[in-house]
Amino acid sequence: MKLVRYGAPGKEKPGIIDKDGKIRDLSKIVADIDAEALSPAGLAKIKKADIRKLKVVPGKPRLGPCVSRKAVGNFIAIGLNYADHAAEAGMPLPKEPIIFNKAPSCICGPNDNTIIPKGSSQLDYEVELGIVIGSPALNLDKKNAMKVVAGYCIGNDVSERDFQINRHGTWIKGKGCPSFGPLGPWMVTKDEIKNPQNLDMWLDVNGQKRQRGNTKTMVFDVEHIVWYCSQFFKMEPGDVIVTGTPPGVALGMKPKPVWLKAGDVVTLGIEGLGEQRQKVVAR
Repeated sequence: MKLVRYGAPGKEKPGIIDKDGKIRDLSKIVADIDAEALSPAGLAKIKKADIRKLKVVPGKPRLGPCVSRKAVGNFIAIGLNYADHAAEAGMPLPKEPIIFNKAPSCICGPNDNTIIPKGSSQLDYEVELGIVIGSPALNLDKKNAMKVVAGYCIGNDVSERDFQINRHGTWIKGKGCPSFGPLGPWMVTKDEIKNPQNLDMWLDVNGQKRQRGNTKTMVFDVEHIVWYCSQFFKMEPGDVIVTGTPPGVALGMKPKPVWLKAGDVVTLGIEGLGEQRQKVVAR
């Protein structure tokens, strides 16, 4: 299933993509794509519904983040998790996953504008595979890690590198600004993605190739990441983990980075998970 949220910011309704690529309104089945809907019972309820009898949503409505922002208690990110990206950054492969947080308040729709924060000078992009949690997870056994995964989505880990690297302290300074967490266009349930470790990924800026990669070069795979995070904190249904990015970010450009600027258009996608498009705008 491909679950979406559509409508004006803060007023999104739940939907599902039918076999013809149209949005069907799920409001009579679930209240939102939230913790309840993402639980095993919630997903089973949606799966039982006769999609053909649900109302087709007319036109091309705005798509909101594929998971309700209210459901995301933890917006977790994994750093330096692609071998080829670590190489371009000139950094050794991590021995254990590098975990940091993005502020849930940065979550936005997949095609919403990216807003340049006040004082920004080094705005960057990162196409990433997102994991959506569907069951409570704490101190999991490795063999049970995948059981708590509801599905996957695209995330753009928008980053302000000056804030992140030069302002000292934790990375969240450069990772959690408003609009820095586009999620979607939809969440694809786990059963439709047979192998999350072999998905092609891409990102372009103004139609120019920037990032190309595949999830097979992840240092730590989805199973390990979910298990590992659960050893340190409890994850709840609706939590999202973005899992690192392949090479091609502005930070890694030689001899000089080309940072995002107002007017730039970023497009990105992951095999089986759809595409995003963001225009960069001044604050």
